[in-house]
Amino acid sequence: MIVPAEVIDYDPRWPLWFAEIRARLTPYLAELPHRIEHVGSTAVPGLAAKPIIDVDVVVPSADLVPAAISRLAAAGYVHEGDQGIAGREAFALPPNAVHYHHLYVVVDGNKAHRDHVLLRDHLRVDAADRERYAARKRELAHLLTTDRSAYVSGKGAMVEELIASVQLHRLLDTRAGGSPTGDGSGRTGA
Repeated sequence: MIVPAEVIDYDPRWPLWFAEIRARLTPYLAELPHRIEHVGSTAVPGLAAKPIIDVDVVVPSADLVPAAISRLAAAGYVHEGDQGIAGREAFALPPNAVHYHHLYVVVDGNKAHRDHVLLRDHLRVDAADRERYAARKRELAHLLTTDRSAYVSGKGAMVEELIASVQLHRLLDTRAGGSPTGDGSGRTGA
């Protein structure tokens, strides 16, 4: 399967592609406590993205990670380690993958999982940041065919900025006596 190398407008088929991927994974993970989450840019309606579905298999504890890795290997995925991001186990696609996707195993609530969810949820509710992020990805898109690492690092600073901003707003809201909404916006509930 060829790795997509373009940033395109949001495609309403992306949630359907995720559902197909989840349906293929579910039998291999049966009886293992887990949930399968759509994360990344394709999980944000209205956000331009590479047509690559990011999927987190979320297990409740670190002791279940080896079992999840083993079951995904039985599904044809090849474990590639954490690829430099602690707490996130990555996989190469099986030959029979229906849609190009990135698959990760994470522990519920660890930093890798929190970062995926914080960014996704924030971009779902903050149109200005969503547009800013889309503009940055479009600006860097030419690198996808020549230097994919430069594309990733080029948008990485903005990702870190957005995550830090959400975390700061949540901390300030909590200290001010508000209760975070959980939507990643940093706004308090009413």
